[in-house]
Amino acid sequence: MDRLKDFSPFIPMKIIATGSALPKNKLTATELDQKLNKPEGYSFQRSGIEYRYHADLHLSQADLAVQALNDALTRNNISPESIDLLICASAIPIQALPYSAAHIIHASSLPKHTAGMDINVSCVSFLTALHTAACLVNMNSYRRVAIVSAELASRGLDWNDEESSMIFGDGAACAIIEKGNGKSGILSYALETHPEGLELCQIRAGGTRRNLRSGMNDSDFLFQMQSKPLFKLAASLIEPFFAKLMTSAGLSLAQIKTVIPHQASHLSLEHMRRRLMIPEEAFINIYRYRGNQIAASIPSALHEVVISQQLKPEQPCMLIGTAAGLTFAGMVILP
Repeated sequence: MDRLKDFSPFIPMKIIATGSALPKNKLTATELDQKLNKPEGYSFQRSGIEYRYHADLHLSQADLAVQALNDALTRNNISPESIDLLICASAIPIQALPYSAAHIIHASSLPKHTAGMDINVSCVSFLTALHTAACLVNMNSYRRVAIVSAELASRGLDWNDEESSMIFGDGAACAIIEKGNGKSGILSYALETHPEGLELCQIRAGGTRRNLRSGMNDSDFLFQMQSKPLFKLAASLIEPFFAKLMTSAGLSLAQIKTVIPHQASHLSLEHMRRRLMIPEEAFINIYRYRGNQIAASIPSALHEVVISQQLKPEQPCMLIGTAAGLTFAGMVILP
């Protein structure tokens, strides 16, 4: 702890509130077995998920985002008028134009002149948004920033692809940040893109590449993943990335009290934990009850850590994940 007392975070930042939201519909592994016409126990064995949440086709992604935002505001008695920037950090947009943050502000109780922006780095969008927000409050561009990740993964599932269709869940989470008093902040942040993995995890339609004029088919709107080559590539790159993140923070793994990973799958989570030699008691895993919530995974897990009071001052926390691209992102914070 002496090392930490002398270390000034290179970006002061304080997370003052978190919140989350889930659709009403809970899908259990047994119900999924029935949906897929599989024997009981099959889905849990294959996916490692006891239950996850799938929205009905009427739920608005913006409304789900607002539920998470309101949860954060209400839990900490924060006025909506005090938020001067909203960042939507979701992998899947509400629509092509306008940007998702505008939809969320419209559906929320925030002042209608509130600034908004989208940051999309697939599953690690929240980490990049958190870093951006911290930089902006330190430039005095904004005083209080709300970051919301909301995902309706179930609407893009290819039910003919058994492996990927079993692992996803819907949900939203929010974090509200300020500059703070300088005693908390970001100790290190790293972001890497490895475009050799570009086509290993994708949804092809939704932009200019596949559309009515350039040509498309129904499968272009569904999630596609080549799991084995993706896993192999990610496994070959995770250790040097982790080492760079730790070196930048100036800490040892023993000093990291909490590790919040992207909740990608039960196999990838355990592989990451073992490969990086992270103690089980420090490793946050909510996947069994949420599934992979895309960009909402990391802030949802962060919220669980906050409300369970596992996130404590002067105890460093790491947030880390992989995403389509192939992308790696990580951050070490001092709460």
